[in-house]
Amino acid sequence: MTISPTASAMPRTAPPSPSAQIPVAPGIPSRHPSGPCKIPAGLRAVGLLLGLRKPDRELFRRLGELLTVGDEPADRLVEWMHTAGMAQARPLFERALVDGIASVDDAPAPLREFFSEVETVPEWVDRDLIEQGARVMRSGGADGLYIARDVALLGGYQFAGFNQTLLRTGALEKGSNARFAETTRWATDVITENGLLPQGVGYQSTLRVRLIHAMVRRHVAALPDWDSDAWGLPINQTDMAATLVGALVSPSLGVVTMGLVNRPGEYDAVAHLTRYTGWLLGVQEDFLPNSFRDALRVLYHTSYALSTPDETTRHLSVPMADDPLQWNYSRFPGLRRKIARAQHLSITSALLGPAAMRTLGLPFVPPWYPAIRFPVNVVRSIAAQRPGGRERAAVRGMAEQLEFMRIMTRGEATIGHSAKGITGH
Repeated sequence: MTISPTASAMPRTAPPSPSAQIPVAPGIPSRHPSGPCKIPAGLRAVGLLLGLRKPDRELFRRLGELLTVGDEPADRLVEWMHTAGMAQARPLFERALVDGIASVDDAPAPLREFFSEVETVPEWVDRDLIEQGARVMRSGGADGLYIARDVALLGGYQFAGFNQTLLRTGALEKGSNARFAETTRWATDVITENGLLPQGVGYQSTLRVRLIHAMVRRHVAALPDWDSDAWGLPINQTDMAATLVGALVSPSLGVVTMGLVNRPGEYDAVAHLTRYTGWLLGVQEDFLPNSFRDALRVLYHTSYALSTPDETTRHLSVPMADDPLQWNYSRFPGLRRKIARAQHLSITSALLGPAAMRTLGLPFVPPWYPAIRFPVNVVRSIAAQRPGGRERAAVRGMAEQLEFMRIMTRGEATIGHSAKGITGH
């Protein structure tokens, strides 16, 4: 779920010269800024409304330190898999993933230890709350996916440190469209009914993503052009936390600007689903939200530490903005592709603001699509609160999400395929 153009196509993003580097504490990568960064206007406004404060000095330092911390259980597992040989170890992983570790006779200790941990469900997990959160997220429909694509993923290219991993993994050789489709496949698996039950489709997809992260971390960290003093560890805890809440929490927040509003308890259900998904994904306790406000706090604080755009920002964002020009519309494809490009730029412009659009190298488009959707979604929000309304909204919303997947990729998206050169699958 990452990218790596050939060396000749890859932008030269060597760390700045020592004289140009921002001084940071020993042991903290130089990508970590000396103080909180500038963040998009929309997120800043949300922080003010919720009474959130910028990270203090201690927390800001902690966010820098966690740029060097990975996922020890998954990293140990991948090290064993490489030692044992992937041809032997990967089928054992898949069997344990699909049928449980008890199905693997005489399971090797590293495999048994990893799955014994993830199969032991934390006491705080509330299955009913997870299912409620999943229904709310399905109810977001295509508009929820638009926020994930046009705001969370596209806006995330302002996180230049994360781009460095992305540019070395092979994912962008297949295009940003394929990368987002894989991320969407994971997210829709997670919010599928009963998807996060043991061996459920979302459970399996999340642990496959966790394995891929560990493989990418091992591979990229060993590359000769990877500078750990500058960039820290690939796919580290701070980056993972921002990605988690960006992918699963941002859509429920962003669709408010389009008129989709839920009850406070429903937002907290989304946060609880995010908390358990993050736990399965190997995100540390510090970053697992206890409420929707807490999830936004994580997004707010990590953004202040990670929003450091550079030349890679435009290199990745401009092609992604043009992806709609290749989408699979069955009728009037030429016209609909042009409308779709403008539509998605209008969403990005509305949520991120003019300054961020300039940083991304994209034109500011008046937010006409959110304005059109607002009255429609207000009616839908009201209808969802009526008896049986949430269930009907979830069914309609999932159908919209699957249709959007079809338009983007004809429905074809396999988790990890864009990093196949590293994972072998």
